[in-house]
Amino acid sequence: MSQVRIHNFSISLDGFGTGEGQSREAPFGHAGERLHEWLVGTRFFHAMGGKSGGTQGVDNAFAEQHEPGIGAEIMGANKFGPPGWQDDSDWTGWWGPNPPYHSPVFVLTHRPRQSVEMAGGTTFHFVDATPAEVLAQARAAAGDADVRLGGGATVIREFLAAGLVDYMHLAVVPIVLGRGVRVWDDQESLEQSFDIEAVSSPGGVTHLSFTRK
Repeated sequence: MSQVRIHNFSISLDGFGTGEGQSREAPFGHAGERLHEWLVGTRFFHAMGGKSGGTQGVDNAFAEQHEPGIGAEIMGANKFGPPGWQDDSDWTGWWGPNPPYHSPVFVLTHRPRQSVEMAGGTTFHFVDATPAEVLAQARAAAGDADVRLGGGATVIREFLAAGLVDYMHLAVVPIVLGRGVRVWDDQESLEQSFDIEAVSSPGGVTHLSFTRK
């Protein structure tokens, strides 16, 4: 059976995956872009934007694991758009006409709408379902490939609680946010279900890898 994988999900030292006050102008709330500066500077990210250059080393090695073997993605409503995007029939995500997924993407929302086909092979499907139900749909779409869980933090918590995550890579960024949405809430004894490894980069990011036992 295909695996459920999380890659390159950034959190602060106090465990927040996004800041408070998310809006169209501030996709990550008061956190701004601070959670993702390590990723933006990598060769992997530059290549995604059609640019050359970027850093190599530890950060890039983890970033590069994001794409291979993925056949579908699951994300929460707050990753797809700012609060209230369901009221905007023209909203198709933050990523422009050619999103970086190039696969079926299942957006969890209590207000489903018709699927939207984008350039580059991305099709957004909007579903109101439990983690197990949407995973069944994503696995059917992914075929023999794996399913990537894109976040946000609330969706990650729900899939962890349901025991549906096989691998999780969290990049712990050396900032303190103090408020927002945390990954670690209600995740007591997570270490009993996963083997955990930590690798630090020269820039101060700690890459945590959780592999289901």
